[in-house]
Amino acid sequence: MSTEPLRCAGALIVDDEGRIFFQRRSADRRLFPNTWDVVGGHAWPGEAIEETLRREVTEETGWTVSQVLGVVGEYRWTGDDGLPRVETDFLVRVDGDLDRPRLEAGKHTEFRWLAEEDVTVLDEHRDVNDGMIRRIAEAGFAALRATGR
Repeated sequence: MSTEPLRCAGALIVDDEGRIFFQRRSADRRLFPNTWDVVGGHAWPGEAIEETLRREVTEETGWTVSQVLGVVGEYRWTGDDGLPRVETDFLVRVDGDLDRPRLEAGKHTEFRWLAEEDVTVLDEHRDVNDGMIRRIAEAGFAALRATGR
């Protein structure tokens, strides 16, 4: 068994109004059940992190990454499963019908587009993820402001 942390990619998907996309994880998910989350997941062996980003966006929403605006941050965390992870989150734009994501059945139950002033919604079930999702969202909005968009 590898001692290396699992690599993960996260997508903070931005729309033309400067909002970021979040989806609710299903209540029966092992990690972060019933919480709001960014799109993303684990890298496959040998997969570059940007490839993971693009694959996960398509798998979880049906959209295609059209532009990577930049890196939001890198986060190290250990899940309830005891496995350490290194997550790289990116600010992205996508192609597709932004009103109709194709959420992954059984994994996500709903979605929301949040403006920066709405991030307190992400504190729901904060005890499950120690507020990490809100911190990532705040970093995403700061990155978006830095791009001048």
